[in-house]
Amino acid sequence: MLLELRAQDALAPVTHPLLDETSGPLLSARPSVPTHAGGVSQAMDLGTFVLGIAFAFLMGSALGLERQIHQHPAGLRTNALVCVGAALFVSLSRLMPHEASPTRIAAQVVSGIGFLGGGVILREGLNVRGVTTAAMLWCSAGLGTLAGAGFWIEAGVGTGIILAANMGLRPVSRWIDARVQGASDVQTSYRVKVVCPDEHESTIRRLLLWYVSAQRSMLIQGISTEDADQGGKTEVIADISSMIRDDQTMERLVSRINLERNIASVSWERMGQLDP
Repeated sequence: MLLELRAQDALAPVTHPLLDETSGPLLSARPSVPTHAGGVSQAMDLGTFVLGIAFAFLMGSALGLERQIHQHPAGLRTNALVCVGAALFVSLSRLMPHEASPTRIAAQVVSGIGFLGGGVILREGLNVRGVTTAAMLWCSAGLGTLAGAGFWIEAGVGTGIILAANMGLRPVSRWIDARVQGASDVQTSYRVKVVCPDEHESTIRRLLLWYVSAQRSMLIQGISTEDADQGGKTEVIADISSMIRDDQTMERLVSRINLERNIASVSWERMGQLDP
């Protein structure tokens, strides 16, 4: 009798909590996604979409307002557009059926914003300007991705921290710059401009090379020539880097060049401190 009961149990159909009587799945492999009549996903409804874009616009405008007040290249409109654009791209992934992967779109935004940031970085002689503005565009895109992905509180916290860093650290940065400018043991860049007759251009270039090469702490980074406003005149421009701040040597160099014949003008200026 015991053997007959075990045989009947072995022949009985196996049931599973996720299967119905016809062995069909009660739970699908992925959650169902509501769709429009045309079959487009509504994973993120219109209200959420509008709120995310509006929030991105407000945060980008807040960053851009600070840039605009201080007359930087990428101001109010640029930061607002970058932030909104990033939010739009991330929101698109949340609207696509079965393709809700905002992180993939965010990775593309990170790559693309580098080209936009590179456009605001300018080099003036030995100095590089616009790096902070490029960093602000980078942060603006980051806030946009957060807003587009629905992390509004986190995006708001990020906006506050970015503004605090950019506005609160500015007095500290200026205080440090003021102390560094008074120091003499800092690497400094100089620019010398000489306006001379065209036929004396080679003489001035050789004189600059000879004089700067004689200084152990100085090195010529480059010499260029441009047509001067005066007819038959050439402007020779030399960019010089110095291991220390040595204004007296630059003054002696200008005085020496000024002894040459037919020199229309000669001047020097300190371009700023170099990164160590």
